[in-house]
Amino acid sequence: MPEIVDDKSQYCIPFLLERLRAHAERHRKDGKSGADTPPFFLGLNGVQGAGKTVLVSTLQNILRSEPYSLSVVTWSLDDIYLTHADQVALAQANPTNPLLQHRGQPSTHDLVLGEKVFESLAAERPTAIPQYDKSAFSGQGDRVPKSQWEVVNNEGQQKIKVVIFEGWCVGFRPRDDAILRAKWEDAVRQKESGDYQGRLGHVRFEDVQTVNDALKRYNALTDKLDALIHIDAQNLRFVYEWRQEQERTLRTAKGTGMTEGQVNQFVDGYYPSYELFTDTLRDGVFKPSAQNSSMASESDWQGRQLRLVVDRNRRVQEVINI
Repeated sequence: MPEIVDDKSQYCIPFLLERLRAHAERHRKDGKSGADTPPFFLGLNGVQGAGKTVLVSTLQNILRSEPYSLSVVTWSLDDIYLTHADQVALAQANPTNPLLQHRGQPSTHDLVLGEKVFESLAAERPTAIPQYDKSAFSGQGDRVPKSQWEVVNNEGQQKIKVVIFEGWCVGFRPRDDAILRAKWEDAVRQKESGDYQGRLGHVRFEDVQTVNDALKRYNALTDKLDALIHIDAQNLRFVYEWRQEQERTLRTAKGTGMTEGQVNQFVDGYYPSYELFTDTLRDGVFKPSAQNSSMASESDWQGRQLRLVVDRNRRVQEVINI
């Protein structure tokens, strides 16, 4: 697997420092001192294999170091996947929907748990950060017992001031029903014409509608974000190559892993949502819309999102401030 070199933090750090400054200034107007400024919540979205892990690690290390010396916690949407038992029950309750047969899609996360963690971090209370073990149950995964979760904001600890929340669908916004159907019908037409590489046209409309309806509840987390960084791909199909690279590395290191066919099948399960919802990120996560009515003023949403477009080698080719 080619080494993933960090060429992204040089754009992300200035963006993040500016957003932190604006965050502190806004709360100063509310009469709060620097010490009383509530935590800053950063969302980080990127397709699987795009380099999120390397970027998150770099951002965290830089922010924790001089001259910033900020207390940072990083966690993932993956950490609130349903327990194995609940995921099995969801799959059994939706036997004809291929999108819900394994973890991944909106519907397969414990949003109540996610909201509790967000609220606790925002209030600077002692907070247990969920963890998920993807290797449990032969790769089906399960949540790590709560007794093993890291606890932040304990007495005597520095209060967390920056929360980095990352995941493949962090920031996705649900589609209006008419747009959802139009995009699905277009994918079906492309499939029937024979010139189609996507997956959306291969699943039933009611299956993607179930995912879209579930995504409406994810707004409760997205609306708590102060800013978002989106690692976008010049071609969404790169995700297949990147996941294959990751799995080859895993097989070399551990002697076990998914076959090439299994990896493709695994990514197939995610791909309809990339087709449906990536445009909602490109348009602007915080931009007011019928699906996102909580963000009111024009000036309040602009400048809060950074989009990095990367090529096949994960190198930044374009930087867009939204």
